[in-house]
Amino acid sequence: MTRVRYLALGDSYTIGEGIDADGRWPVQLARALRADGLALDDPDIIAATGWTTDELSAAIDAADPPAGFDLVSLLVGVNNQYRGRDVAEYRAQFDALLVRAVALAGGRPGRALVLSIPDWGVTPFAIQSGRDRAQIARELDAFNAAAQAACDARGIAFVDITAASRAQGGEVPMLADDGLHPSAAMYAQWTRLALPVARRLLSPP
Repeated sequence: MTRVRYLALGDSYTIGEGIDADGRWPVQLARALRADGLALDDPDIIAATGWTTDELSAAIDAADPPAGFDLVSLLVGVNNQYRGRDVAEYRAQFDALLVRAVALAGGRPGRALVLSIPDWGVTPFAIQSGRDRAQIARELDAFNAAAQAACDARGIAFVDITAASRAQGGEVPMLADDGLHPSAAMYAQWTRLALPVARRLLSPP
């Protein structure tokens, strides 16, 4: 049986900062797809806590993964916002990452999957450090609007997980011990949102 290959690109939300590896959402997604009968390997992951769009691009250069993945996911941008970088720069760099994701998926836009940036402003970390939560929400909405527009223009699937992060992202069971990053339980919610889209992308034509 031909194995299905999956590459996950991102930052702390993809590498699963503060939790066990099997709780990462790409690993949970791969597990759910295997339960559907797909011969899917655990994902290759290029991600690290703190990466911005340009740092992720440099990491892809360094890793030099082969093209031909059957599914490529991308979730990046929170660190651009956190560092106060502007939306125009994000839009350009994110679009360049979309081009790379499609190339890594064998030139198939229909095999790329983007998740929106969650809202870290609802977390205890943001509240206790006195962050302007309304400003964080506004800025992340702008970043996500730019990402979705870029995806729409290239025919790439976009999954909104921001609403879920806002609804429950401040609850202790949904957080890692640092009070900022998601727990495996929150990643399970993201997996449920991404799963039907991934199923569709991997369905035979």
